[in-house]
Amino acid sequence: MAQTKQTVGQNVEMSLDGNKLIIIVDLSKTFGVSGSGKSQIIASTGGNVSVPGNESVKIGVNVYRPVGRS
Repeated sequence: MAQTKQTVGQNVEMSLDGNKLIIIVDLSKTFGVSGSGKSQIIASTGGNVSVPGNESVKIGVNVYRPVGRS
């Protein structure tokens, strides 16, 4: 059974189900254009973060769409 979901950064939700990490990203959301202007940001942890419930494990997630594509 999955533990409580935790939102990390922008639009990244994580939970543990036993030894499995579950990551949920809502692909319908956007957070503007990246600093370079080449990508539309969908989700990001904002760098490496600890996995909820297993602080010794780190994860970094970036989800983006190139500008001009859908």
